[in-house]
Amino acid sequence: MQTYVLGGGCFWCLDAIYQKTRGVTAVVSGYSGGEDPEPTYESVCSGTTGHAEVVSVTFDESIIPADVILDMFFTAHDPTTLNRQGYDVGTQYRSVMFYADDEQKRLFKEAIDRNQDAWDAPIVTELTPLPRFHAAEEIHNDFYGKRPEAGYCQVIINPKLAKARKHYREWLVA
Repeated sequence: MQTYVLGGGCFWCLDAIYQKTRGVTAVVSGYSGGEDPEPTYESVCSGTTGHAEVVSVTFDESIIPADVILDMFFTAHDPTTLNRQGYDVGTQYRSVMFYADDEQKRLFKEAIDRNQDAWDAPIVTELTPLPRFHAAEEIHNDFYGKRPEAGYCQVIINPKLAKARKHYREWLVA
């Protein structure tokens, strides 16, 4: 099993995609990269803690290759916008990959390089050593799965899921 901590805007979006990915055994929404020892959704959303909204994705490499997990990350958000994903603006929504060791750092850098050609602008995804990961409040885990009819899910997440299905159909469950 391998675990990656990735931030690409609102964690609900990445959570929704990885929850539906074959070989993913756990997805936990959370916060990382800030100074507050006990961040909350409200404090992180204020933009004052330095944390990013992230997901911790654990997957079985014998079922899904690490490259697919990483390439899905670059398909699921716009890695060329600094501190912004759509209407979500602030450092808490930055594109970031938190690496746990030198091997992850190498794989993440290769993924950035590999995915650059898909974008007209330079990828600005931050590559940073993994500080402490703070699990988010339970309401944020599998948000889409529990509330697919919610407005945010319909307007923001559904198009991202459709894009992921278009590119990664063989890896996504219905």
